[in-house]
Amino acid sequence: MSENAQLHLVCNAHLDPCWQWEWEEGAAAAVSTFRTAADCCDLSEGLIFCHNEALLYQWVEQFEPVLFERIRRLVKAGRWHIMSGWQIQPDCNMPSGESFVRQMLIGRSWFREKFGVDPRTAINFDSFGHTRGLVQLLRKAGYDSYIITRPKQNDCPVPADDFIWVGYDGSEVTVKRCIGYGSPLGKAVETVQPVAEATAKDGTVQLKLWGVGNHGGGPSKQDVKDLDAYIAETRDVAICHSTPEGYFAALRESGRPLSRLGRFGSGPRRPHYARPGSDPAAGKPAPGRLFPPPGPFAPGRRPPIAGSPVRSPGPVH
Repeated sequence: MSENAQLHLVCNAHLDPCWQWEWEEGAAAAVSTFRTAADCCDLSEGLIFCHNEALLYQWVEQFEPVLFERIRRLVKAGRWHIMSGWQIQPDCNMPSGESFVRQMLIGRSWFREKFGVDPRTAINFDSFGHTRGLVQLLRKAGYDSYIITRPKQNDCPVPADDFIWVGYDGSEVTVKRCIGYGSPLGKAVETVQPVAEATAKDGTVQLKLWGVGNHGGGPSKQDVKDLDAYIAETRDVAICHSTPEGYFAALRESGRPLSRLGRFGSGPRRPHYARPGSDPAAGKPAPGRLFPPPGPFAPGRRPPIAGSPVRSPGPVH
């Protein structure tokens, strides 16, 4: 095994609070996902669950305060990692600079108050592009690194998936572009293994995102058991449960030279700003529009708690 070959596994559960569903379903998915993740942290001594979006934690605090306190204990113990620290994961092409600033300011302030943390790595897994103006804003907000999954190589070719992104004013952040942000249920090892084999061959430091996502889910108990067994039996690459900050620290320590890129992040892509049932030309709402959904305090809205008819999806164990 090359002493430099390291694979950092970042467990997460991509979850859109609202897209083609109402906020109650997103809140139910958050509660279900976070409960499952906490259970999995108890199952595996090494697992670190990583999640972002202050809005989801606020829903958990309101509707499941016991679970929220459990998460706070896990964060303090280093078993649960507050990732990115934004209010939500927004579109990163269209919003104004002030909108980005508010995402960071409001989210980071809340996480600092509730958990005493200040993430250094920002993430936006599901945006289909990233304005170059973000670089300066990220640096001024206290970030030094950024993880994305899009645009993909065929839309926006880059020399390597790790690079230095240079903003208009010369600010810099280190970027990691990952291939996908999760893994199918029951197939975590199958998803991780090809990356581990490539990492061992190259002798590099790499990152792999895993966990059921695209409407919550996170780790399953079986996937955690399977991955822990795979980590224990693998000898040609050091594999560890990690965090975004842990990966970038290892990348810096490796001394790998990185390309410097200016314009990046706005490759061609099919429209995702209007979906069936919307009419942008007529000014009618689209499900993905950048307005907050009716909040949990809106009159007449049912909370996703025991007895609620809201569907509560999550991995099946």
